[in-house]
Amino acid sequence: MDYFIIFIATASGLYFHWWLYVRIKRWADRDLALSMADGDPRKRAFMLQKLEQARAERIKRTDLENWLQRAAATYAE
Repeated sequence: MDYFIIFIATASGLYFHWWLYVRIKRWADRDLALSMADGDPRKRAFMLQKLEQARAERIKRTDLENWLQRAAATYAE
Protein backbone atom coordinates (compact mmCIF):
# COMPACT_ATOMS: atom_id res chain seq x y z
CA MET A 1 0.00 0.00 0.00
CA ASP A 2 2.89 2.37 0.71
CA TYR A 3 4.21 1.98 -2.83
CA PHE A 4 0.79 2.82 -4.24
CA ILE A 5 0.64 6.05 -2.24
CA ILE A 6 4.17 6.98 -3.34
CA PHE A 7 3.28 6.21 -6.95
CA ILE A 8 0.11 8.33 -6.85
CA ALA A 9 1.91 11.24 -5.18
CA THR A 10 4.78 11.10 -7.69
CA ALA A 11 2.47 10.77 -10.70
CA SER A 12 0.33 13.67 -9.46
CA GLY A 13 3.39 15.85 -8.98
CA LEU A 14 4.77 15.03 -12.42
CA TYR A 15 1.42 15.71 -14.07
CA PHE A 16 1.09 19.03 -12.25
CA HIS A 17 4.57 20.13 -13.33
CA TRP A 18 3.87 19.14 -16.94
CA TRP A 19 0.54 21.01 -16.86
CA LEU A 20 2.19 24.11 -15.39
CA TYR A 21 4.98 23.98 -17.99
CA VAL A 22 2.45 23.83 -20.84
CA ARG A 23 0.42 26.71 -19.39
CA ILE A 24 3.50 28.90 -19.00
CA LYS A 25 4.51 28.19 -22.62
CA ARG A 26 1.02 29.18 -23.80
CA TRP A 27 1.05 32.36 -21.70
CA ALA A 28 4.48 33.29 -23.07
CA ASP A 29 3.33 32.73 -26.66
CA ARG A 30 0.20 34.80 -26.03
CA ASP A 31 2.26 37.60 -24.49
CA LEU A 32 4.56 37.53 -27.51
CA ALA A 33 1.63 37.90 -29.89
CA LEU A 34 0.04 40.66 -27.82
CA SER A 35 3.32 42.56 -27.58
CA MET A 36 3.17 42.98 -31.35
CA ALA A 37 -0.32 44.50 -31.20
CA ASP A 38 0.88 47.87 -29.86
CA GLY A 39 -2.25 48.37 -27.76
CA ASP A 40 -4.64 48.41 -30.74
CA PRO A 41 -7.70 46.28 -29.87
CA ARG A 42 -8.33 45.21 -33.48
CA LYS A 43 -4.68 44.32 -34.02
CA ARG A 44 -4.76 42.46 -30.71
CA ALA A 45 -7.63 40.28 -31.97
CA PHE A 46 -5.80 39.84 -35.28
CA MET A 47 -2.62 38.72 -33.55
CA LEU A 48 -4.48 36.26 -31.32
CA GLN A 49 -6.11 34.84 -34.44
CA LYS A 50 -2.69 34.51 -36.07
CA LEU A 51 -1.36 32.78 -32.95
CA GLU A 52 -4.16 30.22 -33.23
CA GLN A 53 -3.31 29.79 -36.90
CA ALA A 54 0.34 29.22 -35.99
CA ARG A 55 -0.70 26.56 -33.48
CA ALA A 56 -2.91 24.90 -36.10
CA GLU A 57 -0.02 24.91 -38.58
CA ARG A 58 2.29 23.57 -35.86
CA ILE A 59 4.86 26.35 -36.21
CA LYS A 60 7.88 25.55 -34.05
CA ARG A 61 8.45 27.79 -31.03
CA THR A 62 11.86 28.75 -32.37
CA ASP A 63 10.21 30.08 -35.55
CA LEU A 64 7.14 31.53 -33.86
CA GLU A 65 8.50 35.03 -33.24
CA ASN A 66 9.55 35.54 -36.85
CA TRP A 67 6.28 34.04 -38.09
CA LEU A 68 4.26 36.40 -35.90
CA GLN A 69 6.34 39.39 -36.99
CA ARG A 70 5.60 38.61 -40.62
CA ALA A 71 1.92 38.23 -39.74
CA ALA A 72 1.94 41.56 -37.90
CA ALA A 73 3.48 43.21 -40.97
CA THR A 74 0.53 42.04 -43.07
CA TYR A 75 -1.99 43.72 -40.76
CA ALA A 76 -3.94 46.43 -42.58
CA GLU A 77 -5.57 49.03 -40.41
